[in-house]
Amino acid sequence: MKTVILAGGRGTRLSEATATRPKPMVEIGGKPILWHIMNIYAYFGFEEFLIACGYKGEIIKEYFHNFFLHNSDWQVDLTDGSQKVINPCEARWKVALIDTGRKTKTGGRLLRLKEWLKDEYFMVTYGDGVGNVDIAKLVEFHQQHGRLATVTAVRPPARFGGLELEGNTVRKFTEKAQAGEGWINGGFFVFQREVLDFIGGDGIALEREPLEKLAHAGQLMAFLHNGFWQPMDTMRDRILLEKLWASGRAEWQLW
Repeated sequence: MKTVILAGGRGTRLSEATATRPKPMVEIGGKPILWHIMNIYAYFGFEEFLIACGYKGEIIKEYFHNFFLHNSDWQVDLTDGSQKVINPCEARWKVALIDTGRKTKTGGRLLRLKEWLKDEYFMVTYGDGVGNVDIAKLVEFHQQHGRLATVTAVRPPARFGGLELEGNTVRKFTEKAQAGEGWINGGFFVFQREVLDFIGGDGIALEREPLEKLAHAGQLMAFLHNGFWQPMDTMRDRILLEKLWASGRAEWQLW
């Protein structure tokens, strides 16, 4: 089962880090956030990926071109240049890196991958968000409800600490807790191949016309995820993810 990762946007709200690299290559704990996302899927046994590249996609391609070299230990005999792998890379992923255009919208990027998406259904997510989503249960949920599309619904992360007041006295302070109300699109989709028919071309955003039409037709179901989820939209988000990783509290690290 293939997983599409939408990795072509400019990441303008994270411009401090994306001026020289695409957003999915911005690092958390010394590894691109793209690596973190792929490890979430691989933990559940889904190891075949289609990366929809766009803005500075050559950097993503170069990263995976050298992935085995950089993630394995080598012995080099300098007398003849021969090489021997000592500790090979543990990842067994198959990764296709496809240029889907610099200005293509999210839906258009997915449509451009149509010839690689021949199976009955496939997964899709964004290249800038992590969570401890149970991918196996997500797929099972999709298979059971029989509709065309599933979106993972998440609680929006709170931007500020919460205060409980008694007059002017603070009785309780909660540091950036997950918001208790409302659901938003957290990515981590599962789509039947027919979903591609709802996308009109390069200029179509997946989150607008396609998902709106699927919802209107009763073909979009929500997999409710009450656990950890965090996008990397801003530098503040990146700093938070870095702190969680460094402190050993990275809840998305299932592997």
